[in-house]
Amino acid sequence: MPRTVLVTGGAGFIGSHTCVELLVHGYDVVVVDDHSHSSPVALERVAKIAGRPPTASYVTDVRDRAGLDAVFAAHRVDAVIHFAARKAVGESVRMPVAYYDTNVGGTTALLAAMERHRVPRLVLSSSCSVYGNGPTGGGARTPLRETDPVAPTNPYATSKLLCERIIGDVCDRLPGAFSALALRYFNPVGAHPGGLLGEDPRGVPDNLMPYLAQVAVGRLDRLRVFGDDYPTADGTGVRDYLHVMDVAEGHRVALEHLDDAAGLRVLNLGTGTGTSVLDLLAAFSAACGRRLPHEITGRRPGDVASLVADPGAVRRAWGWSATRDVAAMCRDAWRFQQLNPAGYPD
Repeated sequence: MPRTVLVTGGAGFIGSHTCVELLVHGYDVVVVDDHSHSSPVALERVAKIAGRPPTASYVTDVRDRAGLDAVFAAHRVDAVIHFAARKAVGESVRMPVAYYDTNVGGTTALLAAMERHRVPRLVLSSSCSVYGNGPTGGGARTPLRETDPVAPTNPYATSKLLCERIIGDVCDRLPGAFSALALRYFNPVGAHPGGLLGEDPRGVPDNLMPYLAQVAVGRLDRLRVFGDDYPTADGTGVRDYLHVMDVAEGHRVALEHLDDAAGLRVLNLGTGTGTSVLDLLAAFSAACGRRLPHEITGRRPGDVASLVADPGAVRRAWGWSATRDVAAMCRDAWRFQQLNPAGYPD
């Protein structure tokens, strides 16, 4: 089982929580992050929560091949967890070239460095967005299984699918010598329950939970609900929200199972429960103790009606399931926002 893990994007939302999970469970962690969408303060808080810091952290763009070579040369890395990527659906529609450059280009640069330094294990942060509108179109059939067709509807989703396929090609070229897991997780939200670590997007958030948190703390005036005419129970988009602590735990458990088989394996991480935009609005309102204002606007390009996981495959393979509910997600996200009303300090 790997003991020294390189975490790309380790200062980001999911990456920082995963670093805590790894450090608490005895792993040595090396972080690569250029801080273009994260704060170095997050790593200071990782060390405080875990009781020890990462072994090393490097301010390096994952596309920087010389920079990656220096990291791999300095540490005997056993496995890599690859988070470093752009991640906002709406932004990807506006900036497709940037998304392919960072997400696909960063993955190919990382794979090349891993091959040069003979590191044979990888966990990819993939996404449920690769499923697009679902196997029936319009997202009508849920939950989604790993065997369902993929049909990405925006550049972010396409970039993640391309990364999966490139990794699969590497596994095929190196049969028996390279093991990879692509974790298609659904909608990570929440924060570390202590409130020190959470989601701190730059600018106006593209994702629902941090937007709600900023409305609750007074940084934004109201929630904009993008569309109420989807084929769902209340007309708003439905997603499978997953506590970031469950996501972090899922990545740690993935490391323990990388050596179960060679080649690329794809697994969903989710709860199997769908929550609409209006449902989440009500849950966050309950967490912060007041009804949050909202308005309905038009649909956002690239969004789909419903994305809900069938998490059965990972449960059968590893005996692992997500355990935290939407109330805990909202409570922990609100605690982080209350303690950090303007986000991490500069």
